[in-house]
Amino acid sequence: MVRLFVAVTDKAWFDMLGASPPHDEVNFWQPSGTTTFKALQPGELFLFKLHAPNNFIVGGGVFSHASLVPLSLAWDAFGLKNGVADRAEMRARIAHYRRDPAILDERQDPVIGCRILTQPFFWPRDLWLPIPESWSPNIVTGKGFGVEERDGRYLWDAVADRLYGDASSAASDSAERYGRPTLIKPRLGQGAFRLSVTDSYERRCAISGEKTLPILDAAHIRAYDAGGEHTPSNGLLLRTDIHRLFDLGYVTIGPDRRFEVSRRLKADFDNGRHYYDLHGTPMRLPRHQEALPSNEALEWHRQNRYLG
Repeated sequence: MVRLFVAVTDKAWFDMLGASPPHDEVNFWQPSGTTTFKALQPGELFLFKLHAPNNFIVGGGVFSHASLVPLSLAWDAFGLKNGVADRAEMRARIAHYRRDPAILDERQDPVIGCRILTQPFFWPRDLWLPIPESWSPNIVTGKGFGVEERDGRYLWDAVADRLYGDASSAASDSAERYGRPTLIKPRLGQGAFRLSVTDSYERRCAISGEKTLPILDAAHIRAYDAGGEHTPSNGLLLRTDIHRLFDLGYVTIGPDRRFEVSRRLKADFDNGRHYYDLHGTPMRLPRHQEALPSNEALEWHRQNRYLG
């Protein structure tokens, strides 16, 4: 059964993102970084309401991915899409909500909860949606609804009306217009791609096994500017130096899923022993089936980037 989730949001986060140009994705983050969000599967609706007394649902998006990451990675991946003006403001908010002034020290890199929404929408005041009857004032973080339930169907139809139809229409009419609720394919942005690939490879370089997160990159197999997409199957988690060589064509992944190093590396730089030592290493595969590297994308890289 398809579900949706209504989360309570910070009004400053909503105001900033609602007033900015449309984004392809946003990070609905929590200052606490202890529990991974598991209430939805990718493609289900994630809505947000303001704190009381503004008991209205004011926007939402398509849930894409949830992760626990350091502040530094969340800012590097999403920047202003975190709903704050800069990293310092984000740090200050985390410290405020956790009531921990030690976080203000820039040497600290607190872990936070990230829930990535694609195709986000922020409604003007006249489209704000009253919360359903079953909403309790004791709810602090949020509540899930099945779309076959009365309140879940009310929310689904009301969102569909506001996005695709006449918001003044009756819910019963929208049920006929929009049919049975289904999953919506998330269109990943750069930030969601980065976190999805990072987590799929369990935060280890697919070639070297390196686990130092700040020097791991989500690399596109087929370059984005050459038609590659922000999809996990078009990604590899690589150590920064290997990523750079991959983009330049000095290394690739062979048809047998083994690491290959071009002879050009030594010819051009009279160096590269460390990388030749890795030649023939089988790549580590991601844990998620949907993130298995696309054979088509790998072939594109061998034919269009690899120097041989």
